[in-house]
Amino acid sequence: MRALIDDILDSFRLLTRLPMPMPERDPGAAQKLSRSVWAYPLVGAGVGALSALIWFAAQLAGFSLTLSAGLALTAQVLITGALHEDGLADFTDCLGARGGKEAALAVMRDSRVGTYGVIALILVLGLRWGGIAGLALHSVLAGLICSAILGRLAMVVLLVLLKPARFEGLGASVANPPRRSVIAALVISVLLVALNLPVVTAVIALLGAGVAVGVVAILARRHIGGYTGDVLGAGEQLAQTAVLLLLAALT
Repeated sequence: MRALIDDILDSFRLLTRLPMPMPERDPGAAQKLSRSVWAYPLVGAGVGALSALIWFAAQLAGFSLTLSAGLALTAQVLITGALHEDGLADFTDCLGARGGKEAALAVMRDSRVGTYGVIALILVLGLRWGGIAGLALHSVLAGLICSAILGRLAMVVLLVLLKPARFEGLGASVANPPRRSVIAALVISVLLVALNLPVVTAVIALLGAGVAVGVVAILARRHIGGYTGDVLGAGEQLAQTAVLLLLAALT
């Protein structure tokens, strides 16, 4: 039981800025981070639920649906410290790099954001905002939770589909997750989505997230030969956006 709690805390510490107790580290810390990927969907559920709480608070305060959606989106960005948005911007910038894998990786290490990254952020944040605003009132809670869950599951799937493109950084710290952790992440995600959405809608949401993951995996393999933490962030963002848009259209 202690190991499960540690995995959950490790996942929240890694993927959010929420204050979490810091356990004493041991030589197996890296293996623990890799093992803890099973809890990523739980992080997504927590982020989605907290942002939904902000949405409901905004509605009670009399804000419009559009402003409530904007505040919910802002809450997600603040909770995660824009971790995934940063990955999306860096990964998009690397797609325009010339000079092969090393040049693309150098662009991803650069702290400056280029034109491609800025455009990607504007488009994806705008689509997420519109997707949240387009959710039916009775499905806002489920939509925010399920889209955030599948966004985090996307990261786990990319860890399986790709190999590390470099041996340092966030991506390398969670490389080679145990098979049981990957299976657990998939089972938890499917169960939570199935509990929150009608069967057909849940299947479509899973397929939408899968398509987004496939696109990111193909681009990452072609341009840098694998994944980095930025690739994982881009996968999370695109999968979450795809699910939000599909749910807005279906609910």
